[in-house]
Amino acid sequence: MKKLLIISSSAAAIALGLSAPAVAQEDTGLYVQGGYSYVNIEPDGADSGIDTNAITGRVGYQFTPMFSLEADVTSGIDDGEFDYNVDEDDFDLDDNEDTDLNDVIAASGDLGLNYLVGLYGRASVPLTERLNVSARAGYAYIDVDASVITPGGTTLAVIEDSADGPALGAGLTYDLTDSWQLRGDYTYYDFEDTDTGAATIAVGYKF
Repeated sequence: MKKLLIISSSAAAIALGLSAPAVAQEDTGLYVQGGYSYVNIEPDGADSGIDTNAITGRVGYQFTPMFSLEADVTSGIDDGEFDYNVDEDDFDLDDNEDTDLNDVIAASGDLGLNYLVGLYGRASVPLTERLNVSARAGYAYIDVDASVITPGGTTLAVIEDSADGPALGAGLTYDLTDSWQLRGDYTYYDFEDTDTGAATIAVGYKF
């Protein structure tokens, strides 16, 4: 369902762009943004995901009033707890020997987000003089570490693992002034058998 919502939002933003009025050419150039992100990582088969708080930094370049290229990096500021109640007799950290991200969080313990980086193409469409809707698509890479504990309470190891995959997102941007912006967006990341989503609110500056 998340994928369908993001894809629908992206298609709507692009479709609106075909009929959107032209905006001033001065809406181009470099921009930077920074703010807070709420990240949820949910492996297939889990009843709930792992929540962690993070900070995000972003830099982009607006090539035209509609299209830009941007990159961001997100780093966790706390660890999320997980417990998926795997039976101790059946527990295997990597039962299919592929060391994928889903295996790292297959038991219980604490998960730390080391970093999440992505590169995106972004399309923006004005809704009003100050409010814009945008959609973006790109590719991202995540690196996490986990303190894994068996159901019996034995700490197995602190394990670091990573994954990469496509990403889709949508959001709104409000121009506070000619230079300062407030932006909120949601990005869905398709990492192997693990669904990851990040909701971000950031303040930005246009040069």
